[in-house]
Amino acid sequence: QVQLVESGGGLVQPGGSLRLSCAVSGNFVSINVMGWYRQAPGKQRELVAIITSGGSAEYADSVKGRFTIARDNAKNTVYLQVNSLKPEDTAVYYCNAEVLTNRGMYLDYWGQGTQVTASS
Repeated sequence: QVQLVESGGGLVQPGGSLRLSCAVSGNFVSINVMGWYRQAPGKQRELVAIITSGGSAEYADSVKGRFTIARDNAKNTVYLQVNSLKPEDTAVYYCNAEVLTNRGMYLDYWGQGTQVTASS
């Protein structure tokens, strides 16, 4: 079984910063791509940022220059530094990991979500 546990969400004023973390645990061989997605009320879940095991990152246009994704492969953990938060960044943020299982299959796993709210 593979588990993803997120932390770091909260309420901040517009312009503020947060650091989200997501730790992956369980029985698996390795982790390929890790990423963060978000879902605002009444909207579909959308990609925020992804990062490969080699450290290559991609971002949604709406967060480029404000958010930074990073990972610690030794700790099986991915981070999202969110700066210059805007009210439109308010959403539940979900961690995702593409995991190589002991059976040789790549499977997607999701965290439970952490609420990020930018409001004065």
